[in-house]
Amino acid sequence: MNFERHQLDNGLRVLSASMPQVQSVTCMIMLAAGSRYETPETNGIAHFAEHMFFKGTERRPTARDIGMEVDGLGGEFNAFTGKEYTGYYVRCAADYRDQALDVLADMLRNSKFEPEEIDREKGVIIEEMNMYFDTPRDFISGVYEELLYGDQPLGWDIIGRKETVRGAKRETFLDYTGRWYKPERMVVGVAGKLDGDYLGSVERLLGDLEPAETGDPPPASVNGAGPQVKIHRKDSDQAHLCLGVHSYPLVHPDRWALQLLAAVLGTGMSSRLFTEVRERRGLAYYVYAHNQTYTDVGSLYSQAGVDIKRSEEAVETIVEQFRKIADEPVPAEELEKARALAKGRFVLRLESPQGMIVYGLGREVLNDPAIEPEEVLAGLDAVTAEDIQRVAQDVIASNALKLALIGPFDDAKPFEALVASG
Repeated sequence: MNFERHQLDNGLRVLSASMPQVQSVTCMIMLAAGSRYETPETNGIAHFAEHMFFKGTERRPTARDIGMEVDGLGGEFNAFTGKEYTGYYVRCAADYRDQALDVLADMLRNSKFEPEEIDREKGVIIEEMNMYFDTPRDFISGVYEELLYGDQPLGWDIIGRKETVRGAKRETFLDYTGRWYKPERMVVGVAGKLDGDYLGSVERLLGDLEPAETGDPPPASVNGAGPQVKIHRKDSDQAHLCLGVHSYPLVHPDRWALQLLAAVLGTGMSSRLFTEVRERRGLAYYVYAHNQTYTDVGSLYSQAGVDIKRSEEAVETIVEQFRKIADEPVPAEELEKARALAKGRFVLRLESPQGMIVYGLGREVLNDPAIEPEEVLAGLDAVTAEDIQRVAQDVIASNALKLALIGPFDDAKPFEALVASG
């Protein structure tokens, strides 16, 4: 067993992974609350709140005070916001673990959300937005998810919209965190060199949080019958595209076969997409395939940055590879290479305390039963070529292909024809 799991009386869970060979520790608090927990009026507040938690508490009044303390531990701290979870972490030498946990708990419990700090940070977030919208390689996934999910939280950008960010007030943050930042949605993770009583520290810092039922956000509906192509027009020297299909949610009997299907298609420099799109045709600098899962929906897609003049050829080539994997079983040697690659990449992720705890908390916070790494590896080992073809036929052959594009394109028709004709 890699993980030890405990639950406090108030419902808060604690996940730990002992890695005695290292000298550091990663302390993280992850919450089952992200941008899909927002409303149209509060879109962007999950990410904005993540910024504001670093701005000062009663005991550590300013962002500089918090930063000085973490720097004084020789540590680094940061946070990230997803659509279904948010995480806050400190990495430091193992001796400073309790101080790191204290800083995290103080930030999450006692942040001040001062109106003048909120107004100042709006400028920071707007600039972060401008960077995101100016970086097609990042922004294309937002265009694609809007095409997949439409006007509902999973179809909105995590970073929000400028008008909702500009309109945020202190109450907006307190309403959002007051609704969702409750013990039943909170998991504390500690990984690395674990001497002493980390559980006692967590109990002391967070054990008195009042439990509360939060309910769940509305289930996602898939935009199945909607348009197949979405173009975000931008004058650029390169086109970026995401081409994919609706797939399976996070917990699904065929999840490992789907993961290997994505690996055969587009993981690594010997994958089918890399070989066809980049090596044989010189259409793209980068191209890969990935299966993005949420608790109730998912999508298997390929992303690439391609030559504008040959973007139709690139789409056609990717569509061909999607169709081929549904039509023909994967040869044994190719399957074993993809299996070794998927397992190897997974194991490499778990080499560091941070990688181990991000993986474990990501599973725990979304109530995924397959939390031990051995279960993942066994699941990947059990996949056959027949499984991959059956899943490819179920996911690719029976779902409409969806294509999102960023580039100087005025007409979607040629792309619609390519996506439909496959």
